[in-house]
Amino acid sequence: MNSKWMISRRTMLRGAAGAIALPLLDAMVPGSVAQAASALPAAAGGAAGAARAAIPTRMAFVFIPNGVNVKEWFPQTGDDAEFELTPSLQPLKEVKDEITMIKGLTLDAARAHGDGPGDHARSAAAFLTGAHPYKTAGKDIRLGVSVDQVAAAKVGEHTRYPSLEIGLDKGQIAGNCDSGYSCAYVSNISWRSEASPMPKEIDPGAVFDRLFGPQDAASIESSLRRLKERKSVLDYVLDDSKKLNARLGKSDQHKLDEFTTSIREVEKRVERARQQNLTAPKPDVARPEGIPEKFADHMDLMYDMLALSFRMDVTRIGTYMIARDGSDRTFRELGISEGHHSLSHHGRDPQKLEAIRKIDLFHIERFARFVEKLKATPEGDGSLLDHTTIMLGSGICDGDRHNHNDLPILLAGRGGGTVKPGRNLKVPDNTPLCNLYVSMLEGMGIKTDRFGDSTGPLKGLA
Repeated sequence: MNSKWMISRRTMLRGAAGAIALPLLDAMVPGSVAQAASALPAAAGGAAGAARAAIPTRMAFVFIPNGVNVKEWFPQTGDDAEFELTPSLQPLKEVKDEITMIKGLTLDAARAHGDGPGDHARSAAAFLTGAHPYKTAGKDIRLGVSVDQVAAAKVGEHTRYPSLEIGLDKGQIAGNCDSGYSCAYVSNISWRSEASPMPKEIDPGAVFDRLFGPQDAASIESSLRRLKERKSVLDYVLDDSKKLNARLGKSDQHKLDEFTTSIREVEKRVERARQQNLTAPKPDVARPEGIPEKFADHMDLMYDMLALSFRMDVTRIGTYMIARDGSDRTFRELGISEGHHSLSHHGRDPQKLEAIRKIDLFHIERFARFVEKLKATPEGDGSLLDHTTIMLGSGICDGDRHNHNDLPILLAGRGGGTVKPGRNLKVPDNTPLCNLYVSMLEGMGIKTDRFGDSTGPLKGLA
């Protein structure tokens, strides 16, 4: 192939019944020389594990901002089944046997590493990626793939949606939100690629529509008719694609392959949606209307949507961002008029610490309600909670210190037998949080040697 061969940026793949615009290729850039691409890295997660049980395993991640009141969070006495719930964790008393407290985990990628201020942005960005964000407030954001999306890429084909991303505040995507870090870092915990966050939905009704589609007969019939008539555009342009591919350099061949593969994936999902619209059971709850005025009601409804998505097996992977990191939301329904972020810089002020404890307690109350709902949902010989692992935590421990070690992390559920709950698990100081993610991936049947800065699976979890 002639490395000087050029094609127009307007080039399209054409066929008898369709045309598709191409992504930017090296061969479209004047003066570029197509480079031989090195072998692509093995997909994170490796091959799926042994044959899955009839009942699927799910996992979810719940993010709370600004750290916690440390003294009122971590159990101070006892170990394993003998630990006592602290004041902030009292709402979990009915499901204590389903909870694993973990102390000693660290998110090293959230530390400055020479980048100066910006702990809130790094906390959210690194939380599920284990990657240090490139400091920019522009479009050149760079991070890494999050653990939920690694899992979604492996098990997502079994459900209508590979993953679900929800939250309670939309947050900005562009601009400077924390000391020179892009708002995209502050506002997202789920990342499909190093430059592509997964946008979260904050409207419970919109989540319902996304998960289950139209509910009235006329809309369902219309939707099915459109899906049935849809044909793969690539079927028409396949010959043109092959001819073009033969003239491209290896780098462009990889780009074209990724491009056509992504379209195939979309069309597979469309076909899967068509089949599932015909056969999937409809939800036995009413569609939520609008965003509730009370914050607690909003939070509960989004938890309900996550629980429903797992129960209906619409997805098996979920992320729930309670608020962007650095959020200064007031909690007037708790009698707290000062913003959460402002309070987190407490300077050991007893009144501010008590306000933080009340906010922590509120977060755990809503979480406990969600966990109890999963436990009360029968599945197989046990409950939905038996086959689920939910991690709740923050990328900051003490908001006043902005430290990223000894993170407030807890798990709920048994992960299909891969987690032994009812314990206060103390791991060596500075154990990477990503070790927990390696274990959670393995609990989903996804074998992986490494994720982020992991050094292996988290010891003692099972």
